[in-house]
Amino acid sequence: MIRASCRAFALALFGLGMLVPVAARATLVADPAVLYAQMKATYAQGSAHGWHFIDQVYYLSQIFDTGRAYSLQMSSDPAYGEVAQLAVAVASGLHYNPLTNHDAAPWYVREAANYVIKSGSPDDAAKAQALLDRVDAMEDPEREARFADEDAAANLASYPGDVEAALQRVEANWRAWRITGDASWRSLAFERAAQAGFPIAKLPTTYGPEFLNAARAAASGGTGYAPGDAANAKALLARLKASGTLTQIASVNGISHDKLMTTLAPADEYFGRTGMSILGMRNELQHLTAMLDAGWGDRESSPAVLLADAVDDLHKVYPRDRDLPDLLLAVYRQLSRIHTTDATTEALHVRTILTVEYQDTQQARSLLAS
Repeated sequence: MIRASCRAFALALFGLGMLVPVAARATLVADPAVLYAQMKATYAQGSAHGWHFIDQVYYLSQIFDTGRAYSLQMSSDPAYGEVAQLAVAVASGLHYNPLTNHDAAPWYVREAANYVIKSGSPDDAAKAQALLDRVDAMEDPEREARFADEDAAANLASYPGDVEAALQRVEANWRAWRITGDASWRSLAFERAAQAGFPIAKLPTTYGPEFLNAARAAASGGTGYAPGDAANAKALLARLKASGTLTQIASVNGISHDKLMTTLAPADEYFGRTGMSILGMRNELQHLTAMLDAGWGDRESSPAVLLADAVDDLHKVYPRDRDLPDLLLAVYRQLSRIHTTDATTEALHVRTILTVEYQDTQQARSLLAS
C-alpha cells in the first residue's frame, strides 16, 4: 500500500514538473507556491510511512521540482533560499549522485550547493561542496563511477535490506560500466545481482532488459566477459527463473521510462539567450547542417553554441520533453564537427547531459556504443 500510494503521487509530481523559463511568454503551468505545499505534503506522507528509502527518494524529487520552480520563476522569493538549503540537506542525507538519480536536476543541485556554500554554516557548506563534487564529476566518467559506487554503498548501509537501496547499488555499477566502458564495473554488477538477497525480479524497465541480455550473453560464454561473469550470470538468471516473474520487471521508482518521456514543451515558449522555440531549434539545426556541409566549419561555432544553450535551457525547464534526447544528440553531433574551444567545451557538456541524465534513451545508448 505504501509503495502504491507513493507511485501514484510520484506520477503526479512528474506531471507538475513542467516549468517555464523567466523569458517565456506562455502561461505558467507550475506554481512554485503550489509545489511548495506539495513538498510539505510529501514530507508528511514520508513521516507517516516511517521514512523508507523510497519515501526519501520521492521527497527529494519534490524538493527538486519546487527548487527548480523558484529558481526559474521566483528566485528573489525568500522561499528560494529555504528550498535550496533543504535540497542540500536531503540530497546529502540520501547520498545524491547524478548517475543514479532520475530527476535530471544536476544544474539545480549545482545552484543550490553554491547558494549554501556562500550563505550556509561551515558544516552545511561542506555537505554542499560534496554534492558539487558529484555534479562536477559528471564530465569525468571514471570519477563519477567511483562516486556512484560509494554513494550507493552508503545508502545500502543506511537502509540495510531495503529493496530499492539494493537495486540502486547494482544500478550504480551497471551505469558506471555504460559511461566508462570499464568491464570491471559490469562484473561487479553481475556479482552483486547474483547474491541471494538481491531482488532480481525487481530490476527496473529502464536498464533491466539490457542488463539481463548481457547476463545471458555472459552465461552462454560470450566474448569480452571475465571468467567469473559466467558463473554470476548463471546464478542470477537461475534465481530470476525460479521467481516466476521474468516478464514482470518493475520500473524505476514505479515509473516507466516511456511514461517519463511524454511531456511536450509548448510551441510558444522560448529558450536560451536568443529565445529559440522548439521549431526555431529544429530550423537552426537544419541551417547548421547545411553550412557545415558547405565547409563553413569553425565559422559556425557561435551559432552552434547558442543553439546548445537553448537546448540546455529546454532541458532545465522541461526535463521530460520527449524530443529532448533527439535534440541533444543532434546538437552534440553538430558541435563535434566544429573545432573551436567553445564548441568543444559545449559538446562535452551536451554529451554529459545525454549520457548521464538520459542514459536509458536510445540516443544515449547509440552515443555510448560509438
